[in-house]
Amino acid sequence: MKLWGGRFEEGPSETFQRFSWSLHFDRRLFEADIAGSKAWARALERAGVLTPAEAEALCGALGRIPPPPPDAPDEDIHTYVIRMLRELAGEVAAKIHTGRSRNEQVSLDTRLWLRGEIDRCAGLLRALMRALLAQAEPHTATVIPGYTHLRRAQPVTWAHYLLAYFEMFWRDHERLSQARSRVNRMPLGSGALAGAGFPIDREALARELGFDAITPNSMDVSADRDWALDFLSAASILMLHLSRLAEDWILYSSDEFGWLELADGVTSGSSLMPQKKNPDSLELIRGKCGRVFGCFTSLFMTMKGLPLTYNRDMQEDKEPLFEAADQLSASLEMARAVVETARLRPEPARRAAAEGWLVATDLAEALARTGVPFHDAHQLVGRLVLESIRRGRQPEDWTGEELHAFDPRFTPEMARLLAPEEGLKSRAVPGGAAPQTVAAALSEARRRLESLS
Repeated sequence: MKLWGGRFEEGPSETFQRFSWSLHFDRRLFEADIAGSKAWARALERAGVLTPAEAEALCGALGRIPPPPPDAPDEDIHTYVIRMLRELAGEVAAKIHTGRSRNEQVSLDTRLWLRGEIDRCAGLLRALMRALLAQAEPHTATVIPGYTHLRRAQPVTWAHYLLAYFEMFWRDHERLSQARSRVNRMPLGSGALAGAGFPIDREALARELGFDAITPNSMDVSADRDWALDFLSAASILMLHLSRLAEDWILYSSDEFGWLELADGVTSGSSLMPQKKNPDSLELIRGKCGRVFGCFTSLFMTMKGLPLTYNRDMQEDKEPLFEAADQLSASLEMARAVVETARLRPEPARRAAAEGWLVATDLAEALARTGVPFHDAHQLVGRLVLESIRRGRQPEDWTGEELHAFDPRFTPEMARLLAPEEGLKSRAVPGGAAPQTVAAALSEARRRLESLS
């Protein structure tokens, strides 16, 4: 059954059908299409187009339609529902499309589906954020090296590091919420592009379907996929953050770093090399990032240059949306499992922070606090580092007396800053890495996360 055809002498060719029909992927909009059609039947009743008995018959029949089987002979999910509705409700089914265009119906169904997917992904993201906070809880004072340019830079704590990703994911949650607010606008009543020709109560429809508001312009509804791009953009940035976390943990769990242990349940072995424990879960997250980026780029380019209003090109919105939502939700679940089961090795991490002169900035700032101009302090500590490299000495190999002998501007008590824990204590500004500051930030992060529930 088709929703059009009277103007045509012949039906579509088999080639065109294969090329253009979409039931094989838009079948996942089935529940949304049923919900939207029920609401439309009730709206037609309120508008006087359907009698109460007709609306009840249509809604009852819609509730009995089964999901489409794999071999359903229909163009898309909408024609499948209409065909089944006619089989179950009879001739009254022909009235269900009064005043409604497939353009707005597609927009409605996809918005309803995507709203649910955003809620699901946001819930998975919150679970990941909870896992990060649980991982951080015992480590507010556990020292690890922080990096710039993938070179050891300054000591931080494991909890401070994890909270950095918490902040990224917090922004991602905000972006998902913002995308949801744009998705959650009710398009029914817009017609094909000029608005419905019947007195449809759009506000009542919006309330019934759980939308925040109605769309304000019928032409925009027919042409708009910004709300889909908003989700794909948010999903892409979230996947970017997951990919960065994956890259970090692939490195930190390697033999070369050696201070993070991934659980057996999220790693795999080698078919040839018995000793291998590969971070496949994280590598797959990193790899799937590219697929989600591709989904965003695909729809972004599809929409470029389309004239108002609807064009069939826009059918290409669904597969990128479906793909991105699937990959994002799977990656979030996988990342949570990795975080929940990972184990920090504090001693190798602390040793890495104690070597390589990560405390150099602490020494330079200590000199500055005594009145030495910071540029001079920077030069002085740089010379100390160079001398240490020449002599093969690590920071904690120096005594206070030796520091003072190297240059009198070093006071003996500055030797305490050669331990990475000591310099951290001075980083007590809000947002800093001092243990007491990190503990407060962790408590605040828990409060913020609870406010989202």
